[in-house]
Amino acid sequence: MRVTAKNPEELGYRSAGENSGRRDVPDESLMLTADENIVSVGFNVTWAIKTSEPQNYLFNVAAVRDTIRAVAESAMREVVGRNRAEDIITKGQAILQADVVKIMQGTLDSYGAGVQITNVTISRPEVPAPVREAFNEVQQAAQDAQTFQNQAQRDANQLLADARADAVQQIQEAEAYAERVVVEAKGEAARFLSIYNEYRLAKDVTQQRLYLETMERVLSNSDKIILQSGASGVVPYLPLPAFKKSGDN
Repeated sequence: MRVTAKNPEELGYRSAGENSGRRDVPDESLMLTADENIVSVGFNVTWAIKTSEPQNYLFNVAAVRDTIRAVAESAMREVVGRNRAEDIITKGQAILQADVVKIMQGTLDSYGAGVQITNVTISRPEVPAPVREAFNEVQQAAQDAQTFQNQAQRDANQLLADARADAVQQIQEAEAYAERVVVEAKGEAARFLSIYNEYRLAKDVTQQRLYLETMERVLSNSDKIILQSGASGVVPYLPLPAFKKSGDN
């Protein structure tokens, strides 16, 4: 084998020729993900002999190719087991490939295998047909749950905004009420002081005015009868309510 040669290894599948497509190898491709789903992962590993360590390649490890394949499968299972199925299938392949290269290189270096992993390429990760329907149902349920969660969060945000608006309105109303009460109290106090000052200057006049104002408030809504003091005759009083009712009719 030439030291500079690039050597490919197919895992999880085998190429059946240019016109025959590929054949899956379930024993290698079926793997368990972090969210306990099963995915089928076919991938290709390219390796070469380290030009600085050809003696290690020749003498340290027996059956180097089988060792590389076993290390590759183990590394891929480890990485897949740390990731969710949806991420592996849709967007996580580049990260998975880099992680597999790192794990493989570290393991082979610990063996002193004299091998350099140059590339790992994942080919068409997918959910196997027997569990695809169940997987789709789980994914749909997860999407529904996320939708409900988003709606609940929007409702909570709206309720919180409404509550804050109500709180601001109540605070403003309370402040306005407090200001009105203070203004009214100051007005009453000023009126009292004004009356008191007038009372000090003219007690009799002020007392008479207060008496008349008080009687006006008390008698304004009362029925009134006027009696003439010392009068004699058939009708010694004037029934004002009766006259008022007659006038209304």
